[in-house]
Amino acid sequence: MTRITSKFSELRKAGRKAFIPYITAGDPDLETTLELIVELERSGADIIELGVPFSDPMADGIVIQRASERALKNGTTARACLDLVQRLRRQSEIPIVLFSYLNPLLALGENSIGERLGDAGIDGVLATDLVPEEADEFIDQMRRADIDTVFLVAPTSTDERIKLVAQSSRGFVYAVSRAGVTGVRQSLSEAAATLVERVRPFTALPVAVGFGVSTPEHVAEVWRHADAAVVGSRIVGEVENCEDRSKVVERVGALTRLLVSTRG
Repeated sequence: MTRITSKFSELRKAGRKAFIPYITAGDPDLETTLELIVELERSGADIIELGVPFSDPMADGIVIQRASERALKNGTTARACLDLVQRLRRQSEIPIVLFSYLNPLLALGENSIGERLGDAGIDGVLATDLVPEEADEFIDQMRRADIDTVFLVAPTSTDERIKLVAQSSRGFVYAVSRAGVTGVRQSLSEAAATLVERVRPFTALPVAVGFGVSTPEHVAEVWRHADAAVVGSRIVGEVENCEDRSKVVERVGALTRLLVSTRG
């Protein structure tokens, strides 16, 4: 049983839903990223999505694109992300999902990705541009390393595709709240709740909802119909907008506590 599965089981027994924040590794720097993960866990995060910076982040909105640019300028690589998680494991067992595109992962060695991720202490991986139809070899590698594979479904997905994604996923299924890229939104699409209900018949896995989840009200709304709420751009934006780097961790912690404040 992976840390992700254990966490969802623990939350289910407690009658609670998961909060999954996303941050970009290396933004503003790798040392601060490590501090941010520790603070996110302390402030209410259950699972962390750790973004690997990439030069062509086509699924990401402008806020996360800028974060990737800053991290790449800092020299952050996929290997550096794994080293970071390895250091984290000396003080935390919080589940880590590596949020990446396929190219940075291939740089780890096409036939040794699973081994490298497992050795670092990664629990799951979401390769945004890898579709289940082309992922058999990748999934096999991850299974051998006992790493969960997370795939995306969208409101535009057919039932046939939802079934395929559910069969290829482990840990949880990621339901995109709306078509398009990541980013802060004033309101959530009503399609998100409908999509979660469409996923349920095909899998017993937890369903997480992300893309556009930005406020405590959004988080509470997601928790009413899904098992986890994912918040990315709002948190990454907090990092970007904090001019005093010494206060970044404190501000992200405060925002996280606000976002989960409806949990009770």
